[in-house]
Amino acid sequence: MPGWLKNAVFYEIYPQSFYDTNDDGIGDIGGIIEKLDYIKDLGANALWINPWYDSPFKDAGYDVRDYKKVASRYGTNEDAKRLFETAHKKGIRVLLDLVPGHTSEEHEWFKESGKAIPVVDGVPKKNEHSDRYIWTEYWLSGIGGHPYISGECDRNGVYMLNFFKSQPALNYGFAAPTESWQMSYKDPEPQKTLELMMDVMRFWLDMGCDGFRVDMADSLVKDDDDRKSCTCSLWKKVRAMLDKEYPEAAMVSEWSNPELSLNDAGFHMDFYLDHAGNGYNRLFRDYETLEKYHVFPIAEDRKNTEGRDRSYFRKDGDSDATAFLSDYIPKYEKTKDAGYICFMTCNHDTPRPARTLDETELKIAYATIFTLPGVPFIYYGDEIGMKYIENLPTKEGGYTRTGSRTPMQWDGGAVNMGFSAASKDKLYLPVDENGPSVTGQQNDKTSLYNVVKEILAIRGKEKELCADASFEVLCSGKDKPFVYKRGSLVIMVNPGEKDIEYTADYPAIENGDYEEVYSIGRIERSGSKIVLKAQSFAMIRLK
Repeated sequence: MPGWLKNAVFYEIYPQSFYDTNDDGIGDIGGIIEKLDYIKDLGANALWINPWYDSPFKDAGYDVRDYKKVASRYGTNEDAKRLFETAHKKGIRVLLDLVPGHTSEEHEWFKESGKAIPVVDGVPKKNEHSDRYIWTEYWLSGIGGHPYISGECDRNGVYMLNFFKSQPALNYGFAAPTESWQMSYKDPEPQKTLELMMDVMRFWLDMGCDGFRVDMADSLVKDDDDRKSCTCSLWKKVRAMLDKEYPEAAMVSEWSNPELSLNDAGFHMDFYLDHAGNGYNRLFRDYETLEKYHVFPIAEDRKNTEGRDRSYFRKDGDSDATAFLSDYIPKYEKTKDAGYICFMTCNHDTPRPARTLDETELKIAYATIFTLPGVPFIYYGDEIGMKYIENLPTKEGGYTRTGSRTPMQWDGGAVNMGFSAASKDKLYLPVDENGPSVTGQQNDKTSLYNVVKEILAIRGKEKELCADASFEVLCSGKDKPFVYKRGSLVIMVNPGEKDIEYTADYPAIENGDYEEVYSIGRIERSGSKIVLKAQSFAMIRLK
C-alpha cells in the first residue's frame, strides 16, 4: 500500500473545463500547471485528471484513439512530463484516468481488428489485433445480452460495444465461453490485451504519473460471475506488477463494491459512487430514488415513496444517518485492512451537490465527508459551490452530465469568469456568469471555499483524521446527531433545522473536559449534555 495515500486529498480536474492558457476556449495542461499552487493552497495534495489522451471526443475522451499520446487540444507529451515534474516539486501526486475496457473505433488496434481475415489453404490468417476486440464469426450473428454493431467494417462478423457506438469492447475474454467465437479470459489473446494495457500504464508511470483512476473497472471479463472473480484475477496481475515495479503507484476503481475491488481485485481505493439508494446517495442525492429518476433498477427497500428529497444533508430532509451507516459500516468493516473507500463531493458523471444543497448544507456535508475514514476527492469547483447547469445541450456525449462539466469560475470580474480569454462562441461550454467564483470567496472568511480550506488544513495536521485512523460511531438515529470518534477527536453532525441534544457516555464530555477544535454553527453545553444547534458541525478533542 503506497504510504502517501494515508494523507492524500485528491482534486479531480476535467481538463477541458479547468483553465485555458492559449485562448482557444478549451482548458489545457498549461492551465493545470498554472493552478497547482491554488490546488495546494486549498489543501489538496493529489490530482485525478480525466482522460487527456488523443481522441475523437465522442465521449469526452473516454473514447481513446491513442493511449500514449496527449490530445493536441490539451498540449503535448512534453507538457504532460512538465506537469508531473512541477507537481512533484510542489508535493502533489498525479493520477491519470485509465480506460481499459474499450477504445475509440478510430484506434489503430480496432482498424486492424476490423480488417477482413483472409483464408489461405483453409486456414484463417489473423493479424496481431484480429482478436483484440470481441467479434462473432458471421455478419448476421448477434451477441445475446450485449450491445453490438454490424456493417461498419470489412470483417465478416459483428463486434461488441461497451457503451456508445464509438466504443468497441476490448477482448478480455469470457468467464465461461458458450460460443465458438468466445474466448476464455485465460486464453492467450485476452491475456495479451491485459499485457498491452499494463504496457500503457508503464508508459505513463515511467514518465512520472503516480497511478490511475480506472474506468468501469468491474467490466473487463464478459458474463463474469456475481463476485467478478475472473475480472478480479486480471486486476490481481496488475496489482502484482505495480507492487513489483512501481510500489508507490496507486489505483482507485470506479466500482463501488469495496469488498470485491479492495479485497479481491487488489485496488488500493474504491469510489463510493452515487448509486441510487446506497449510503452515499442517501447523504447527498436521495431525490434520485424518486420514481421519475428510476433509470436503473432500485431495490424495493431503497425506493423513495414519500415524494420529496430526504437527503441527510438537507436541512429539511427530516432523516438521520441510519440509512447511510447501514450501507457504509459493513463495507468499511470488511475492507478497512485492505484499502480505502473514497468519498467524493461529486464527479464528472454526477449532478453537482449545489443542485439541491445550499451553502450551509454544503459546508456541513463537506466537513463530514472530509473527516470520515478513507481518501476524499474534491471535484473542481465544488469548493466554491459551482452549480449544476440544467438543460444544457449535450457536449461530447455528456447528455445530462453536461451540466456538471462547465468551465471553472476563477474570477467574477474577468471575462468568462477568468476561465479563458476566448470569445464566448469558442468556449468548450458556457460559463455560469451568475455563479460563485474563487476571487469572490477567497477573502470572505465565512465562505464555502474557506470552510473547505480550514477543514482540509485540520485533516492535514491531525494524524487521527488520516485515511486509516480509527473510526467508531458513537451516536445515530431518529432525532439524534450523527457522532463519530477518530482517536481522541469526536465529530458531531446536525444538518437539520432543529436543535438536538447529545448525551455522551464519555466522562470527559459529561464533565466538559474537552476542547473545541472546529465548528460550523453553534454548540452549547447544558449540564452533562451537548446541544447541537440547528445546522451545526463540531469537532472536539477529549482531554
